[in-house]
Amino acid sequence: MRCNDCEDSFCMEGINCYEKEIKDYAENEVRKEENLNFYITSTELEVDAYMKLPRVLELIEFSKRMNYKKLGIASCVGLKNESQVLTDLLQEKGFEVSLAICKTCGIGKGDFGVTKTLSGKLSESSCNPIGQAKLLENEKTEFNIVVGLCVGHDSLFIKYSKAPTTVLIVKDRVLAHNPIGAIYSNYWIKKIKNYKLD
Repeated sequence: MRCNDCEDSFCMEGINCYEKEIKDYAENEVRKEENLNFYITSTELEVDAYMKLPRVLELIEFSKRMNYKKLGIASCVGLKNESQVLTDLLQEKGFEVSLAICKTCGIGKGDFGVTKTLSGKLSESSCNPIGQAKLLENEKTEFNIVVGLCVGHDSLFIKYSKAPTTVLIVKDRVLAHNPIGAIYSNYWIKKIKNYKLD
């Protein structure tokens, strides 16, 4: 059984459709000291916030319940204004916030052999998700928030972040940062089906 072959979602009723070793592995990992409180807090918040709080308030409530004092934001430079609004909201709630913008350190795309640039110049700055992770590690953030990093750059940031990480905004410049809109739109579903990969 695979989840994409299932029409019944028996797992919602507590039925394990996979090998016992997968369930045992997951339960053992959750019970580890570094995971248990995080898991319990997020699971309880799911119940308390469901259909009641927008994601920003869930983020604030989760951080408060986890007793985090220092939060990090890894932001796309194109969403710096949104990140500043978020920073102000978090600071008003008593958190210390460190912001790391994607173009930090001014590394050139050409330095890595990238020839495609938006400006047509090889001196165009590259996103630096690994540098963002290091900057926030140096700031000793306890919980990091991704705000609009590019596909792949977000993955590298999460991979290198020493602190647990959540995503608040997924960048989608075509759909006003609402990527699920493409799944809800018959127009976009047709365009995606007809899209030719090189």
